[in-house]
Amino acid sequence: MRRFGAMAVGHAPAADARGSEQAPRNSTRQVVLASLVGTSIEFYDFYVYATAAVLVFPHLFFPEGDGMAATLQSLATFGIAFVARPVGSALFGHFGDRIGRKATLVASLLTMGISTVIIGLLPGYQQIGVIAPLLLALCRFGQGLGLGGEWGGAALLATENAPRRKRALFGTFPQLGAPIGFFFANGLFLVLAGVMEDGAFLSWGWRIPFLVSAALVVVGLWVRLSLSETPAFTKVLERNERAKVPFVQVFRTDFKALVLGTFIMLATYVLFYLMTVFSMAYGTAEGGLGYSRTAFLQMLMVGVVFFALTIPIAGLLADRFGRRVPLAITTGVIMVFGLLMGPWFGTHSTVATVLFLITGLALMGFTFGPMGALLPELFPAAVRYTGASVSYNVASLLGASLAPFIATWLADSYGLGWVGVYLSVAAAITLIALLASRETRETALDS
Repeated sequence: MRRFGAMAVGHAPAADARGSEQAPRNSTRQVVLASLVGTSIEFYDFYVYATAAVLVFPHLFFPEGDGMAATLQSLATFGIAFVARPVGSALFGHFGDRIGRKATLVASLLTMGISTVIIGLLPGYQQIGVIAPLLLALCRFGQGLGLGGEWGGAALLATENAPRRKRALFGTFPQLGAPIGFFFANGLFLVLAGVMEDGAFLSWGWRIPFLVSAALVVVGLWVRLSLSETPAFTKVLERNERAKVPFVQVFRTDFKALVLGTFIMLATYVLFYLMTVFSMAYGTAEGGLGYSRTAFLQMLMVGVVFFALTIPIAGLLADRFGRRVPLAITTGVIMVFGLLMGPWFGTHSTVATVLFLITGLALMGFTFGPMGALLPELFPAAVRYTGASVSYNVASLLGASLAPFIATWLADSYGLGWVGVYLSVAAAITLIALLASRETRETALDS
């Protein structure tokens, strides 16, 4: 952290696009902490649910019967959050573009945290019947609502405080929250599964990761309440350029950017939720690879390390070569990776399975890393929170909400190879969007 403090943005004035002097108020240390800590907590909450949706919820929140049917029902509640995320992006985006980034980020974190803690307190199907999955779905909607507003604000906090030549690197700070949150969420489940009997874990142990969120949210709030507004939004206020209804304005003036941003993110979402939620479901299923829950979580954790390592590398490459070229190359590799999924992941070799997870999650880092800069760069400052958030979260609806469900159905009905085809088609759509987009590296974010 000393190194970050030494290069603090807030310690020296920086020239804007018109040559005037302006001193950003948030130091690099503050930007790193607020964007990284906040998104880590949000993604932790989100992934705690994803893990429980595979390992726990089919047994506790749905009637006994067909195990595959219960898993599919549980994954369907998992997808509800992705319906809520575009709603959250419109809601929090409105306030983020009207009253500022800081207050909106605090509100999104609270929404996500409260929903997660309530899930940890819910009774199961045997206690309250059909009300249990309905309450679970409602809380999941709340999680999606909070995350819908979180990512856009965190990305803007990082990029609107960044030096232009390091904007993609700064944009990786919120992106690192994904592997960090995933690592801690699954790591906690792994520890609990290792020290508890299955009966105790299913009875009450699974609730611990959800309740831990309360303490994490307090930390996140403490960090974010120390922030000042970003320089770009401050200029919007000084110029009296705030949009009256940002959601309406962004669709009217920046519709092309919304469409391109959405499809640029498509392959990223499909890849990630296939590599995490689906891979865990298939890897631990008797009809799949048949690994124990603990064994597969350990393998998945190895892959997540490579996810984290490749994110900053991708940011550095995006600052050096632009956003489009590195992303286009990565997307082409994802297409090939998808076609290899059947013969690669379908083997019962532990070495092959670990290498598959490492490769897929490393590719995830390369495609996810530059998005923290690219999506905000597509939109003007007055509607940037809304535009970046809507693109990011509509992509989640199209690419992630049904990905585990569709993949599970494809693997069960037609074989694992068709899951890979599904990924390759998503990557082809993303590649087309990238080729149709403009390079955004030189975009000024204060306009």
